[in-house]
Amino acid sequence: MLDSKYFGEKIGVLLAALKKRNADVSLVDEIRVKAERRKHSIQETEKLKALRNQASQEIAAAKKAGQNVEARVAEMREVGDRIKILDEELRAVEEDFRRLAYSLPNIPHASVPEGKGPEENVEVRRWGEPRKFAFEPRDHVTLGEGLGILDFDRAAKITGARFSILRGAGARMERALMNFMLDVHTREHGYEEMWTPFMVNRKTLTGTGQLPKFEGDLFKIPRDGNAENDYFLIPTAEVPVTNVFRDEVLEAKDLPVRMTAYTPCFRSEAGSYGKDTRGLIRQHQFDKVELVKFAHPDTSYDEHETLVRDAEVILQRLELPYRVVNLCGGDIGFGAAKCYDIEVWIPSQKTYREISSCSNFEDFQARRANIKFRSGPSDKPRFVHTLNGSGLAIGRTWLAILENFQQEDGSVAVPRALRPYLGVDKISK
Repeated sequence: MLDSKYFGEKIGVLLAALKKRNADVSLVDEIRVKAERRKHSIQETEKLKALRNQASQEIAAAKKAGQNVEARVAEMREVGDRIKILDEELRAVEEDFRRLAYSLPNIPHASVPEGKGPEENVEVRRWGEPRKFAFEPRDHVTLGEGLGILDFDRAAKITGARFSILRGAGARMERALMNFMLDVHTREHGYEEMWTPFMVNRKTLTGTGQLPKFEGDLFKIPRDGNAENDYFLIPTAEVPVTNVFRDEVLEAKDLPVRMTAYTPCFRSEAGSYGKDTRGLIRQHQFDKVELVKFAHPDTSYDEHETLVRDAEVILQRLELPYRVVNLCGGDIGFGAAKCYDIEVWIPSQKTYREISSCSNFEDFQARRANIKFRSGPSDKPRFVHTLNGSGLAIGRTWLAILENFQQEDGSVAVPRALRPYLGVDKISK
């Protein structure tokens, strides 16, 4: 949620930001009208309340002097009725204003490139050289099914499309990757490991920006017929971990706070029909290790760079070629002020595909979730900056290993860093 200054004196900044995002600016006029109405209602209410307070003192003094105050009391009764009406109007305006404000994306950082879509993202760096195969590389579906470690047909029978079953060495590699990632981030990068609920409430998803705008992308669990009491399956560990400090005030000396968590992730993939229908790229359920930071506003962009590097380390240890891109205004996520995507090389597609998005939200989520910090005992609390990124998406790492380390006979070599976790050097049929 944006600071209210963007609906007043900084309305031009908001309009420029929406244009940079290639977003619809028509909503701004409606918000501006609501903001003005809200401002005038507050001013009129405060003026009438001040008048009533002053009149109360005058009426008390007049009574003490034995004067007739009936007319004055009747006048203030009308003022009180007017205040009640204004309070009701203000509550309605506040609700409309909040609903509209929640639908606006974050202001992009100045370093976010101009552009309308993914093709205009800016490459920052590459690591590793894509392997040159002496044979035509297979995709991960052909490899996984051939090895008997990946089963889509039985998953579809159990649940439906866009689900998978991992078997034997495939299941063990998923678990090995989870443990490997968490060990690196906790032992080497200083993150505290978290284990959170995999279901959350509406307030939690509102805090991180998924609600109300993206409810169609979530799996909802109705409870008692009251929508406010619904639970939702989490789309990412970002949601519960960021909300750990909701409605709390941190101490500046404790910043940055670094947390990491493994969770399954659940996404309806609404509007993505026909995209990546083959394989593990776009599933309704997948595993991920997430990195979350709570940072001081003065250092959050330094923390953003280190967060990206922390995620890159995983790919480097696994010897997987990748590149880092700075997302342009037309491709950046709803709540992010700046976002880097890390894209891993997929041999069968002869291209790089996203395996991690690392975002600095500045105070966008903190305002929605009311997460603040205090520099000193007498200092006014300020909103923290929140950051997060995948460290990494386990399923996409799994498939990248199969494709990059495949052998001509259909077996898959295991990256050296993963061998102690998996217990084998090669996955064979």
